[in-house]
This record gives sequence, C-alpha cells and structure tokens, in this order.
Amino acid sequence: MAQQAVQKNTLYVGGLAEEVNEAILHAAFIPFGDIKDVKTPLDQATQKHRSFGFVTFLEKEDASAAMDNMDGAELYGRVLTVNYALPERIKGGEQGWAAQPIWADADTWFERQQQEEEMQRIQAENQAAMRAAEELHRKKMADEREGEKEDDTEMKDDPMARAEAEALKQTS
Repeated sequence: MAQQAVQKNTLYVGGLAEEVNEAILHAAFIPFGDIKDVKTPLDQATQKHRSFGFVTFLEKEDASAAMDNMDGAELYGRVLTVNYALPERIKGGEQGWAAQPIWADADTWFERQQQEEEMQRIQAENQAAMRAAEELHRKKMADEREGEKEDDTEMKDDPMARAEAEALKQTS
C-alpha cells in the first residue's frame, strides 16, 4: 500500500463520546491555537457522528502541540486518539465527483488550457528569438573572420603592421 502524505495542520481525533459535538470538540482544541475547521462526519443511518472527527488548525505548529497534548487525553470519559489526518480519497475529477456536478471543474479546466496555450506561444516566441539571435551572432562572427582576412592582407603590404604583429606574438 502506498504511503499517503499527511496533512500537518489537520488532526484526526478518534474515540469521541456520543455526546461530543463539533462545538465541544472545538472548545477542547482551541487552547492550542486558531482553528480553521472542525468536522464530525455523520453516520447516514443514525445521523450521529461515527465517534471520530477532524480538527484543522491555521498553523502546523498548533496542530502539532494539540496532538502532543491531546493524544491519550480524556474527553467525556473516553480516551482520545489524536494523529495527523490522511488526505481524503478523491473519487474523480479535481475535487472529487461524489458531491459535485460533472461540470464543476470546467472553469478551472478552461483556465489551465488557456494558460498552457499561452505558455506554448511564449515558448515559441522565445525559440524564434533565440534562433534569430544565433543567426545574427553567426553573421557577426563570419563578418569578423572576413575582417581578419582583410587585416592579414593589409599586414603583408604594411611593414610597420607586420613588425607590431611579430612583437605581439613574441610577448604572448
């Protein structure tokens, strides 16, 4: 089984007593830091929570402190099990399709398509600019080589230029 990444700011709280609700769970964990969300999933048949819940803190450090202090603690006569929560299993689509219409992520799909097309267009422009710059560089190098050949023929005719070139070669 593949190891799932843990969500460092969301805690799984197991072993909840029947009378514990989201407000009580919130009150039990608020001393450790600001809470973003509290969930106690309901059993569809009984409409009661299934003796566990999730507490999401704004800060990872607060979640860590809550886990260290509340794992093994007692709440309403029951011993709690507190661990980092595993991410929810997604059933389809980007956010999961179980509770969403099929077109729910259409907008993000179109945005991604537009971004991808824009990136391809920019890459093509950059490649064209690079080819043009390379061609310009090649022409410049060819012109410089032509200029060097002309300089060599001038040196043969100019004794002073030949003497300077010889002196430069000897000092190098």
